[in-house]
Amino acid sequence: MRKKEAADKHLQAVSEVSKAITSDLYLEDILRLIVTVTAEVMNSKICSILLLDEETKELVIRATQSVSEAYNKKPNMKLGEGIAGRVAAGKKPVIVPDVKTEKNYLNRDIAVSEGLTSLLSVPMTVKSKVIGVLNVYTSRHHAFTQKEIATMSSVANQAAIAIENAQLLVKTKVIEEELKARKLIEKAKAILIKEYSLSEDDAYKRIQKRSMDSRKTMKEIAEAIILAKNI
Repeated sequence: MRKKEAADKHLQAVSEVSKAITSDLYLEDILRLIVTVTAEVMNSKICSILLLDEETKELVIRATQSVSEAYNKKPNMKLGEGIAGRVAAGKKPVIVPDVKTEKNYLNRDIAVSEGLTSLLSVPMTVKSKVIGVLNVYTSRHHAFTQKEIATMSSVANQAAIAIENAQLLVKTKVIEEELKARKLIEKAKAILIKEYSLSEDDAYKRIQKRSMDSRKTMKEIAEAIILAKNI
């Protein structure tokens, strides 16, 4: 019965994360949902998501259900550094029986103060690209089973897809806004060229100067020029 309950819980975790992928939740809400569900299913004292900053090549804590201020303010970790850094660099799960005695674990003082013991750390990958790491800690010694590792890996990879989708959506919106602004500026330039017999370059500079003087965006200035013309 216990095995069936455990299997049902694991399926529930994967199902909840799958729902997050297709939801309209903000990224921070998706991350919070993932760590909360995972912590509950894995009976974890602390569950955390560390995402890789492409510029600095550091893993940054982006979500955890823990209320521990010391853990939540842990310094960023370099790729290849510590347990999570090794997981991200090697793209393979790592199990640590006791983080309090593991020499490669960088924050043993926090592990002692927070009563952390066993750790399972798995990479979050999208199309073989690592974007972060999902960690679960237990308060007692725990031998993670292959089933638990498989469940965590499945959750981590689905979480990675959710994160990637959310980030792509943001990028798409930014590109759309840039294109919209560019079209408005071109239209405003055409009005100024016709009204004041300006060159294309001078028309652009006039919009740019008004933008700087009024501390408004060039898009806002362009909209005002178009509106005035229509009136």
